[in-house]
Amino acid sequence: MLDSLRGLPDILQYNCGMERLDEMNKRTDSLSEDESRLKLLTGFNMAVTNTVILVADLVMIIVSCSLYSEGAISFVGVLVSVVAMMSSFGPVVALANLGSTLQNTFAAGNRVLDILDEQPVTKDVTGCEKVEFKGAAAENVTFSYGEETILSDVSVPVPKGSIIGISGRSGSGKSTLLKLFMRFWSTDKGSIKISDKSVENINTDNLRSMESFVTQDTHLFNDTIKNNVRIAKLDATDEEIIEACKKASVHDFISKLPDGYDTNVGELGDMLSGGEKQRIGLARAFLHDAPFVLLDEPTSNLDSLNEAIILKSLKEEGSGRTVALVSHRQSTMRIADNVYCVENGRVS
Repeated sequence: MLDSLRGLPDILQYNCGMERLDEMNKRTDSLSEDESRLKLLTGFNMAVTNTVILVADLVMIIVSCSLYSEGAISFVGVLVSVVAMMSSFGPVVALANLGSTLQNTFAAGNRVLDILDEQPVTKDVTGCEKVEFKGAAAENVTFSYGEETILSDVSVPVPKGSIIGISGRSGSGKSTLLKLFMRFWSTDKGSIKISDKSVENINTDNLRSMESFVTQDTHLFNDTIKNNVRIAKLDATDEEIIEACKKASVHDFISKLPDGYDTNVGELGDMLSGGEKQRIGLARAFLHDAPFVLLDEPTSNLDSLNEAIILKSLKEEGSGRTVALVSHRQSTMRIADNVYCVENGRVS
């Protein structure tokens, strides 16, 4: 469940939220049933434990008083035996309270699930006519995080079939611009357009089908490599997945693994390096086969050889596609038709 929440941007961009939500609902229902059973079991255990302790204490008191009245033990002996008996039940009480500890864990899980009830920053758009991709543009865009202005009156044309490079220092707003194209947020001023139509007036499903977004920190789910690539196209065949991985220069690496494409990547993809995860993110983009590809530092974790292979694939496979490429590497920008520099929230 936390895996799905961490990978929410990837789920949103490839429009497979309903499948993940169904899976989360099934697991939540199962946890709710377990929680109900645990509450009943905890209540029963506490009742039995308290009853046993009470009876044992009463028996000890009665026996001790009887022995004291017969002169078999002193009053100090009565106190010591009763206190010893009462204190000996500490581990038993702790064990009986284990259910309460688990209930606190379930309560924490419920607070995590409350995130699902939060309203998104941008709502899904439906009911509009379908749009075919004919190019994109940012027109006089201003965007702020709270009171901090990130982009100010930025305009970047992205003609169909071109590769546009966007460079600049970290924190200059390069990645933010790509996320605005994805409509993860809405602009404060100006507009983001696809085919001369504001993204605010394009159906969300339609928009996601036209765009692929690859970040420098690709999130991998705790699943096989094959399923992690398939998230970009749920009905993809094994052959399509392999072909996408070849284009992303990761097929040879996967083939050498003992389980190949069925290798589990572990929690947060910990079984793979940063570069390997990034190439799997690129494989997703190739598999998604969208006409507009947005790449945020796609080669930041790659060595020079793999960078050259990826750039060659982007150039060759980019025929007919439109690419918006963010990078601080000058070598990456060599494939761009035009390069725009973002500095202090402005484009030059």
